[in-house]
Amino acid sequence: MSQVLHTPPPTPAPPADDPAALAARYGLSVSGARPALREYVRQLWERRHFITAFATAKLTAQYSQAKLGQVWQVMTPLLNAAVYYFIFGVLLGTKRGVPDYIPFLVTGVFIWTFTQSSIMAGTRAISGNLGLVRALHFPRAALPVSFALQQLQQLLFSMAALVVILLCFGVPVSVSWLLAVPVLVLQFTFNAGVAMVMARMGAKTPDIAQLMPFVLRTWMYVSGVMWSIDKVLSKDHLPHWAMIALESNPAAVYIDLMRYSLIDSFHATQLPPHVWAVAIGWAVVAGAGGFIYFWKAEETYGRG
Repeated sequence: MSQVLHTPPPTPAPPADDPAALAARYGLSVSGARPALREYVRQLWERRHFITAFATAKLTAQYSQAKLGQVWQVMTPLLNAAVYYFIFGVLLGTKRGVPDYIPFLVTGVFIWTFTQSSIMAGTRAISGNLGLVRALHFPRAALPVSFALQQLQQLLFSMAALVVILLCFGVPVSVSWLLAVPVLVLQFTFNAGVAMVMARMGAKTPDIAQLMPFVLRTWMYVSGVMWSIDKVLSKDHLPHWAMIALESNPAAVYIDLMRYSLIDSFHATQLPPHVWAVAIGWAVVAGAGGFIYFWKAEETYGRG
């Protein structure tokens, strides 16, 4: 009796015009595919030294062509504050009824500039660095985060000048100054989150970078940078929704918290209700939401 050997039929080769089947057969994966969220966070943490070095290098190169060099890191917001003081404080009289108006104004300008510059830099984070994005493989979120970190570093230089101004105008050193640290942490988280949102939008539509200066200028005027929100709300002539919007405005919240931390004449009664909860809420919503929103488009950056 002959013994018949049964061999399994050979696996049919995928059609030559089916790239997905060929890739699966040979274990190939899509280049630049979006990793899982947890893996993406891990990759970003591994690049933390790159993020810090990139931010520092950008900050150093920012004024490298100017004769005064890094002095402009402090001079630029100070000159802005001087212009705002003349226009709003003197001509429009917003300084009336506001104690320590110059420290009040300079603090507002410095803290607002931090948010404004972070968002503007984030808008161009991808579209302005396409060469880097296309040449190297790294989590793209490193770019908007590094630009936000660059603006934080610049703010710290400005804070040194702010301390001098506070002391010159008789504002005493206080334990409450330590509150500036958590305020900056929350504001940085908020700024980085919004920067990531704008980075994704700017990567798809670069023209947004031309529109943002007008949006940010409008936002600045309603954030109490040059005037006291508390004085306006105390007149009780605004609709209820407008009062809630002014009190909950994230830029105004971080500015007022910094004023409360540094200026002894700025009292807790001038802060909106539950201000710390609002500040933390904005940081969590913008930070986590912006990060996830940016991550979802990870594999599209630099293509097309």
